[in-house]
Order: sequence, then C-alpha cells, then structure tokens
Amino acid sequence: MTLDVRDVDVELGGQQILDAVSASVGDGRLVGVVGPNGAGKSTLLRAMNGVVDPDAGTVLVDDEAVQDLSSRATSRRIASVPQESALGFDFTVAEVVEMGRHAHVPRFGADPEPDAVERAMERAEVAAFADRAFTSLSGGEKQRVLLARALAQQAPVLLLDEPTASLDVNHQVRTLELVRGLADDADRAVVAAIHDLDLAARYCDELVLVADGRVLDSGLAASVLTPGAVREAFDARVAVGTDPATGEPTVTPLPEADGELDRRVHVLGGGDAATPVLRALADAGAAVTLGPVGEGALDHETARRFGFDAVTTRPLSAPDADSVARAREHVERADAVVVPAPAVDVGANPELRRAAPRAVVVGDDADVDAWQVAGDGVVDALAALDDADAETPFAVADGGERS
Repeated sequence: MTLDVRDVDVELGGQQILDAVSASVGDGRLVGVVGPNGAGKSTLLRAMNGVVDPDAGTVLVDDEAVQDLSSRATSRRIASVPQESALGFDFTVAEVVEMGRHAHVPRFGADPEPDAVERAMERAEVAAFADRAFTSLSGGEKQRVLLARALAQQAPVLLLDEPTASLDVNHQVRTLELVRGLADDADRAVVAAIHDLDLAARYCDELVLVADGRVLDSGLAASVLTPGAVREAFDARVAVGTDPATGEPTVTPLPEADGELDRRVHVLGGGDAATPVLRALADAGAAVTLGPVGEGALDHETARRFGFDAVTTRPLSAPDADSVARAREHVERADAVVVPAPAVDVGANPELRRAAPRAVVVGDDADVDAWQVAGDGVVDALAALDDADAETPFAVADGGERS
C-alpha cells in the first residue's frame, strides 16, 4: 500500500504549520521524518492519519483521500503510535493493546483473529506485563505498549511519532530493529518522525528533512544529511562522516566557529597531513577547498565531514592532469594556499603552491623558500594577509623563518 502526501498546507491557530509538503512512501519502505523541534513533523503525521485536515493538498492511501474515509476505514489502513498517551482509566496492558482491534471487530461479534493481541504483545516485547496497569509502567514501557497496540491494528501503513524518545539506548535499537523488520517482513509502508539523526540514517530507507513547515530535501540519508542542509534546518554546525560500524552517515554536533575568518583558503594535502589544518580552518569559519588528495583518505574524509569541496584522485595514484587543473582553479580563486610541511613535495603540490598568489607552509621542517608558521599559527597568519607585501608570493607571519 502506498501513502502519498501531495502539496499539503496546514494552518493551525492562524499559523502556517505545513507549507506545500509532499512525500511518498511505498510498501516495504521505512521513511524517516527529521527536523528540529517545531518543524511540523508531528503535524505532518497527524495529516497523514486524518486527524488534521489539510487546508490545501491531499493525503492519499492507495489513491483514496484519507480525509474522505470514515474513522473505521482509516484505522484499517493506517495505524499510529503517538509520542505519549494519557488514558483516562486504569487499563491493563492487554486491554490497551486490544484497543487496536476496534476497527476489525464487529459491533456485535467476536474478533476474527483472537490471537492478534497476544502476537502483537510478543513482538513488541510487552507480553510479560500484560496484566499490569498501563499507568504503572515507565515511559519506555508505555511506548512499547502503544507500538503493540498499533501492531494489533494490522494496518498496512504505520506512523510513529518519536518512537525512541523515551527509550534507553538498548531499547532504541531494539525498537527500530522491530520497526525495520515490520517494513521488510510485512510489506508495510512505515513513516517515523525521529529526532536522532544517526539512528534515522541507520534504519531508514529514505529521509525527509523538514524545517519551518517545508521539506528542505528528501532521499537517501547520505544525500540529505549534509553539513549545509543540517545547518539550514537546525541552525547548528555539524560534521557529517561515515560510521565505520554501519557504513551510514553519522552527524557530530560542533561548537560554533571561534571566529569568522573571511578568507577563501585552498589546502594542499597528502599523506593525511592536512587534517589538523582543515579542523583549525573549520573552527575559524574559513571557506575551504582541498586537493588533490586520494579519494577516501583521511584528508578527504575530514573535508567531507566539514562540507568542504575536495578535488580527489584515485587512491595511491599520482594526480592526473584533470585533477591538477581543477585544483589550480581553486588555487586561483583562493585568497591564500596552505600546505602542511609534510605535504610540501607531494604530487602536484609544488606546482600548485608556486601558482598561488599567497601561500603559508604549516610546520618548521619544510625545505622551501617560504614563510612558515607553527600549526597553531595558521589562522593568525591568514588573518594577517592584508598586512603582507602584495608583491611577494608568501604571507608573512610571526612564528616562522625563511629557509
């Protein structure tokens, strides 16, 4: 079964919550909705299950408009797991899960699948406290009971609003493993609003990035979770890398840059020597490019994590003419070129350094006719570029000596 959201607008209390939001979820797919608090994630889920009627646009489940379906018909197609549930009576866990069978049980008759409740509790791992009062459970246990209720509903579309918010690390993983299995095994279309970007990237087939009620991007996690996109959505500075255990993107929050170094800087790397320089320039807020460096090398991975453009070559191969030409374009646009001392003579770096209008060598062990600075002095050297002699090809900075 397919769930389609087409150009949905939602206004609540005179405020635009969703603005022309579109998304599509097919059978066997787990789609994660990610974004900051107040972005409209919960409202989007409520529009999907018919609780909120769009002011414009439509939500279709197998080509039927959700807002045109009766409550019972909607419940047979879409099951929801809210962030929390405030029940007015002291129901047992089994009774709460049994509520998920309402759409399937005739008004005067028996449940056609009497084992559905027990199976749902077993799968959600709540069968052990079936006779306990729902109100006596912890927040994480209540969340798993609500998931069991949704499983008992046996709907082909499953919506989950922050299903791991109240869970410890162990149960976060176990819950998302279960949700992932539901999409794979039962051919459900599953949508989950998830606040943890790493978990969303690990378990979801696709992500929908929402901010200010709009979809900023959607697609594979690797294409959606870029430093620039996360910055735009969350107003947060991050590094995005690859988790070596899962192979999926991982997002690391960073403090704001120490300053705003208003410079375009091209870094010449090689042998993983540029990584400390890239980190220092990132902290200083410079606009940085890199290369040529080997694809997948630490220098390349560091640049990618910070969202820096990098010219790459095949691993363990000398840079070809095309990569050198592309790097030269960055060099010519840069205010300065920075090269770590261990990479001074690597590949095409001597040629590119000589082509630079200004250059700084980081380290004091390079045998070059250039001004050199210690590793912690590169930002100060670049900040002082305007004080350097414009006729000389090198930036003059304290802390180094001409060889």
